[in-house]
Amino acid sequence: MRFTVDGDSGTPPYEQLRMQVVDAVRDGRLPAGAKLPTVRALAEELGLAVNTVARAYKELEADGVVEGRGRAGTFVLATGDPVEQALQAAASVYADAVGRLGVAAPEALAAVERALRSRSTTV
Repeated sequence: MRFTVDGDSGTPPYEQLRMQVVDAVRDGRLPAGAKLPTVRALAEELGLAVNTVARAYKELEADGVVEGRGRAGTFVLATGDPVEQALQAAASVYADAVGRLGVAAPEALAAVERALRSRSTTV
């Protein structure tokens, strides 16, 4: 698996790397159990600071996409699609808030659709 970073992009390098890993996990190019390059090796390969790659790995770990195993390395977790997991978690938080507010499901769904439309997201 090869990663690239576009220095002219407005997206920070750590975020470019993080999204490439997420995309590769989602489409199966990085299967569960796959070992990622070491932070130092990937930083050298991409011409990035070690801390930049470390931040990407740290965020991937916080998102439940990878697991750092100390000196053994960093591995892709077998937890499924990280985007779907984050989406479900956000939906659960929203559903809890809707319940506390006493809002009916149709009204809550309409609010979500309005919010998505306001962000130019396809609904």
